[in-house]
Amino acid sequence: MNILILGSGGREHTFAWKIAKSTKCNQLFVAPGNSGTAQIATNVNIGVNDFDAIKELVLNEGIDMVVVGPEDPLVNGIHDYFLNDETIKHISVIGPQKVAAELEGSKEFAKEFLYRHNIPTAAYESFTKETVEKGYAFLETLKAPYVLKADGLAAGKGVVILNDLEDAKAELKSMLVDAKFGEASTKVVIEEFLDGIELSCFVLTDGTNYKILPTAKDYKRIGEGDTGLNTGGMGAISPVPFATDEFLNKIEERIVKPTINGFKKDNLPYVGFVFIGLIKVGDDPKVIEYNVRMGDPETEVVLPRLKNDFVEILEAMSKGSLDKIDIEIDERAATTIMLVSGGYPEAYEKGKEITGIESIQDSIPFHAGALLKDGKVMTSGGRVMAITSYGNTYQEAIKKSYQNIEKLHFDKMNYRKDIGFDLN
Repeated sequence: MNILILGSGGREHTFAWKIAKSTKCNQLFVAPGNSGTAQIATNVNIGVNDFDAIKELVLNEGIDMVVVGPEDPLVNGIHDYFLNDETIKHISVIGPQKVAAELEGSKEFAKEFLYRHNIPTAAYESFTKETVEKGYAFLETLKAPYVLKADGLAAGKGVVILNDLEDAKAELKSMLVDAKFGEASTKVVIEEFLDGIELSCFVLTDGTNYKILPTAKDYKRIGEGDTGLNTGGMGAISPVPFATDEFLNKIEERIVKPTINGFKKDNLPYVGFVFIGLIKVGDDPKVIEYNVRMGDPETEVVLPRLKNDFVEILEAMSKGSLDKIDIEIDERAATTIMLVSGGYPEAYEKGKEITGIESIQDSIPFHAGALLKDGKVMTSGGRVMAITSYGNTYQEAIKKSYQNIEKLHFDKMNYRKDIGFDLN
């Protein structure tokens, strides 16, 4: 098969790394890709939302399957675009159709889905500019901390958690009235704060059958000890040590099964990855959010633990035969540490040369915000590279990643030195 991956981050490099190992993959393309994918695939300089250019590429290169990395093209309806065009409707697209992608595209849509199918989640209400006063009143009924979520896509930055009621009211006004997140915060969901420890569950589905991939836990905040601003993710660990068999069973019975059944009941056409952001409250899992794609940097620890031929799985998803596949998981732990540009997640500089990559041993560098320029690997984004390692324990794996990070350098390079700190 000729396969196209859409996206340019660490998740997409991990997809490419895994797909390139498959005997079923003939040619591999990534649009737009990065310096990591350039080494194992053909990068094509096309944006993930330029559907017409993607169609042209698919036809010119005889592509059989499109694997969608990020959420934007899914929410914008790329799967539907293929289905509605006679010349490309036969091509497999891995990712849900537009109506199902609303699970990530709208926080309110996701909350209504959870409530409708009795899936455990936090109590909530949603508000607009016109009902901002009601929002203030609702905040007054809650106990601190206060959770405010921009309804639409805000590049992972649309969730704010505040301890002070007056600050929460000011933030609500800033989101709704002052359009802090633009179009994404024309509606804001306020929900009760759930106190617990977070983890991610990844599910593959062909729309009817499902398979659960290993759990992972990512670290969102920029600062040590989970302090400072939210980022796209600073590191991840798989498996999650506190996720016992009993707890995993609760996740499957109370959350995964009703989610997949909910897709069928609500007629949400879904072939792809379901990322379920969970929180363990006491001994019970509750859903924080759905994403309609794999997480990043969790992909960098989940896919390396998958022993199967990834293309065989993707093919089974597209053909509705996922029930015929047995998922095989590497028993070892995997961890990843994200190297970021100085200043990220606020203003940062790009175009810094990254050195030392060739001296990495026993770890896998997954490139993210990095590009090849005149034969050199240069920084091009906030999250630059994820250093993934295996170990018999997550502590051993983390140690390997940190040892290899010491060999790497770029100007103002930053990373968290405490990934896994809360699991000891």
